[in-house]
Order: sequence, then structure tokens, then C-alpha cells
Amino acid sequence: MENALWLIPFLPFAGFLLNGLLGKKLSESLSGLIASATIGASLVLGLLSLNAYLENHETLHQVMFTWLSLGSFDVSIAYTLDALSLVMVLVVTGVGFLIHVYSIGYMKGDPGIQRYFAYLNLFTFMMLNLVMADNLLLLFLGWEGVGLCSYLLIGFWFEDPAKAAAGKKAFVVNRIGDFGFLLGMIIILTNLGSLNFGDILLPEQLSSLETGLITTIALLLFLGAAGKSAQIPLYVWLPDAMAGPTPVSALIHAATMVTAGVYLVARMGALFALSATALSVVAVIGVLTAFFAATMAIYENDIKKVLAYSTISQLGYMFAAAGVGAYGAAIFHLMTHAFFKGLLFLGAGSVIHGLSGEQDMRRMGGLKSKMPKTYWTMLAGVSAISGLPLLSGFFSKDEILWFTYSSQSGGDFIFIVGLLTAILTSFYMFRLFFLTFHGDSRWTKGITPHDSPPVMTIPLILLAVLSVAGGWIGIPEILGGGNSFHHFLSETVHDVVGPHPTDLLLSELTVMVLSIAGALVGIYVAFRRYGTGKLDKESKGFGHLVEKKYYVDELYDAVIVHPIRRGSESIWRRFDVRVIDGIVNGLGSLTLRVSSFVRRAQTGVIQNYAAVILLGVILIIFYVYLK
Repeated sequence: MENALWLIPFLPFAGFLLNGLLGKKLSESLSGLIASATIGASLVLGLLSLNAYLENHETLHQVMFTWLSLGSFDVSIAYTLDALSLVMVLVVTGVGFLIHVYSIGYMKGDPGIQRYFAYLNLFTFMMLNLVMADNLLLLFLGWEGVGLCSYLLIGFWFEDPAKAAAGKKAFVVNRIGDFGFLLGMIIILTNLGSLNFGDILLPEQLSSLETGLITTIALLLFLGAAGKSAQIPLYVWLPDAMAGPTPVSALIHAATMVTAGVYLVARMGALFALSATALSVVAVIGVLTAFFAATMAIYENDIKKVLAYSTISQLGYMFAAAGVGAYGAAIFHLMTHAFFKGLLFLGAGSVIHGLSGEQDMRRMGGLKSKMPKTYWTMLAGVSAISGLPLLSGFFSKDEILWFTYSSQSGGDFIFIVGLLTAILTSFYMFRLFFLTFHGDSRWTKGITPHDSPPVMTIPLILLAVLSVAGGWIGIPEILGGGNSFHHFLSETVHDVVGPHPTDLLLSELTVMVLSIAGALVGIYVAFRRYGTGKLDKESKGFGHLVEKKYYVDELYDAVIVHPIRRGSESIWRRFDVRVIDGIVNGLGSLTLRVSSFVRRAQTGVIQNYAAVILLGVILIIFYVYLK
């Protein structure tokens, strides 16, 4: 398999080239088939690679060619598959394949469908490069590539100015984080002379760096991660990203893009582990983001934006786990989240498809009997993300709560906020579920709700199965399991949570019971308030503040966007127009004036020309004579 690793990312790239170059020459069905088949083939190769890895427990590695060689600095286009990258490859290709298949039905009839599938394949290619790279520079190439693809897909319907603006917002906000990533990478190269993971993550290499420098590098890398994974303060792009087609939202939130930041922190875990300050920042930012985004989801009425804020919140959970050194728990939740969040977005897409494009939950309701397949699969999704017992989200979320409580680097604050966030999660997810499927119908007259075709519902069913059973490979020992996922991942990702203190007030089982109780409380409150389809009253006070998303976007506009725009316009008027244009226009005007003066010598009279020639000859004779 080592000689075939390159095929895993390059098969989607081949799909991108075929759809991109042939374009309208391909039919809709053929375009979708090419895009889906290439991802499916990559999934098969990923499974074969997993089998090869399990046989020998040796990292698979393939060097394609030397990319840059400058003195002692050498970096190659090379791919690595260890336990961590294998998990990511299977998530990207597995969930991505189902999203591609679903897109065949969802995007049917769209005039730009070939372009859509080309972008989707390119997105997957870039993400696979990111997770399979054996060095930071190739990872950064994939990192920037997914940023580009998110811009292309979020603004896919660019004829609508609002959708085009959403794509630009995602692109610009991510550049802020990427600047931090780039600075961190430069500092690593300057001090360690390499960007290869096999070199820079060696204990003897890291020990040569001062603690302050390690903290600086880690925080710069985390700035990049906060941008990609939509953490405070760089989360504002993700809700607007709902402007793109719904399968794009599913791909961004479940399999690509936003998971990149969590992957980066886990991959560079050995570096972060050497800085208690950096880990604390990661944990605090993560748990605050989780709670902050959860509160905003409570008052949101756009079904896709509720899921967007949910993603921000769940990513916060992952960073909270990474911040206490539980990298394995973070990746475990990343995997289970991919299952139920992919399901929830595709389920929302099925609802939108059945209601002719309607996204406002206040104009839904009563869809249970009209869309039974979507209803039951969505129930599996909201139950899994709420952490109901034995579902995938239950095992991964509870593991995070336990580690944040019991780890030496954690604390009561992180655990309590995480537990409150879990309660809010079950509340707003079942609010979404009840408003969408229960109560009286509120959809617009003339719309006939209907379930989606099999090409869309089959991916929903498969993701529902994964949402229910996908977490069973991580059943903890306290429940009689072997925690297989944790043991598999520990071959690559080494947790630094340390031993659990013996004087803990709560046991692991007690934390689990509290989590279940919190989830049930959230569901009960949601049922009491929205079970009959009752809508929210006009919000006041704090509720109004939350409904307006704490005016963060308005604050950004007032403090950053508008001042930069006004300053740019001022510079344009005063410097560009007056100075730059003035110089260029002045040179043109001077040329015209000089030309106008010289042009007077061109009279067209032969006698004048002869006189000038004679005068010139006389001057030459005098010059030679005097010399």
C-alpha cells in the first residue's frame, strides 16, 4: 500500500480535472458519478491502508518527489498514514462519499452542477493533502486549499450578492488565522531547520527550544486553528457560510475545513504539551466558544444556522479536550461529530428540498407524517448530538467531560461550563426537531412537502446507523468496553492528561450520570416549550441580545470593517487619485505639451526642411573647426 498512498488524494483531483475541463460536455448524472466514484475509490484505498496498518502497526509512508531544497532545508511532497491520519482519511472519504452521492439528488437541475462537483472534488483533494502530509508545508498547502474551496463553494451561487459576500467573509476571516499559522511555521523553521513532522516533533528537538518560544509557536498555530475551526474571536464566518448549497455545509462541518484546526493541534500535540500556558488558552477558548455558540443557537430560526452554531459549539468541546491534553478524546468526538453532523445537515437539506427552499423553522411544523424517512434519521442525529445513552455522541462527549473534570490541567470551571453546554445542546437540538416535525403545519400555501428520493435518503440512513453505532468502538472500560479507539489512536497521539487525582469529588460514573441527566433536562424543557409547535414570543432583554448574536458582527463592522473601508476610501481619494493618478496624468499632459511644441517644426514645407538641414551642417562644421 505504501506505493499507492498518492492515489488516495489524487483520485479526487482526477475527478476535479474531468468535471472542470469537460464541464457542460458531461451530463448531470455522469458528472455526479465521476465525482462520487473517485471519492469512493479513495475510501476503498483508505480501508485497505487501514488493514495494512493493523497487520504490522507500522506507519505507511511514501515520498513522491523533492518539493524544495535550499541548502540544509529539504521538504518533499510526501504522504504519511499513521493512526491519526488514517482516522481523518476515513472520515473525509467516508462521510464525503455519502455527501457526494446525496448531492446528485439535491443539486439536480442546477445549471452549474458540473462546476459544483469539480469544486467538491477539489475540496476533498485539498483536505486529504492536509491530513496525509508528512510536513507542515504540505499541510499548509492543503490548509490554504480548503480555504480557497470554501470560498468557491460558499459563494457558489455568486449571482446573489449576499451569497458572494458570505464567501468573501469566510475567505478574509480565515486569512487572519492563517497569518498566525504562517508565522508559527517560520519560527519553527528558523529554530529547528525543518518542517518535517519526523524531525520537529522529536523530544530532543523540542527540548532545545525555550519555554517562551514554545508557547509563542503553539499560540500562533492555535490562532490558525481558531480561524479554520471557527473559535472565538474568529467564528463569525461560519454561520454566514450557510449561504452555500446544503451539501457543502455538510462537507465543511462534518468532513473537511473546520476539523482541520482540531487535527493540527492533535498532530502538534507534543509541542503543545510542553506549554501549560498554551494548553490553558486552548481549553478556555474552546469551552467558552462551546457555551457562547450554544446560547446563540437557542434563538436561531434558520434551520441551517442552528446547526452552524452547533458545529462551533461542538468544535469548542474538541478544543477543550485538547486543552487538557486529551487529544484522543478530541479526535474521537471529531469522528462521531462527523457522523451526526453530516446526518443533521443532510437531513436539514432534505427538509429544505421538500419545502421548496424554505429554511425558516417558523414556517415548518407537522412534517413527521409527510417526511417519515427524514424524520426518523433526524431523530437519530439530534439524539446522538444530545448525548443520549449508547449513541455515538454519548461516548465521545462524556469522555471529554470526564477528562476536563479529572485531568490535572483541567478544572471545575471547564467542566461546569462544558456540562451547561451539554444541557443547552440537547435543548436547542430538540427545539429544532420539534419546530420542524411536530405541531401544526405552518408552511406556505401551495407547497406540498415530500420525502427526498432514494439517492438522498440512503446516505441519511447510513449516517443514522453511524450516528447510533459509530461510537461503540470507544466504549469505556467502566461500561465493560475496551476503549478500542483510544488504544488504536494512542499509537500516534499521546495524551498528556496525567493520572487522575485520588481525591476527586465525582467518579467517572457520576459524571456520566450528570451528563445524561443534563441531556434529559434539556429535552424535557424543549418538549414542554416546543413539543406542540408553539413559537417563541418576541424576545426582550438578554433574550433579545442573544437573538441578535450579541451584536458581535455589528461590533466587527463598527471597529474593523467600516474604519478600514473609510480609511481605504480616504487614501484612494487623497493619495491614489491626487498623487498616483496625478503623476501619471501629469506625465501624459507634459508629453502632450512637449509634443505640441515640437510638432510646430513639422510644417510640410520643403524649403523650411532644407534651411534646417543647412543650418545643421553649418553648426557641425563650426563644431569640428573649433574642436
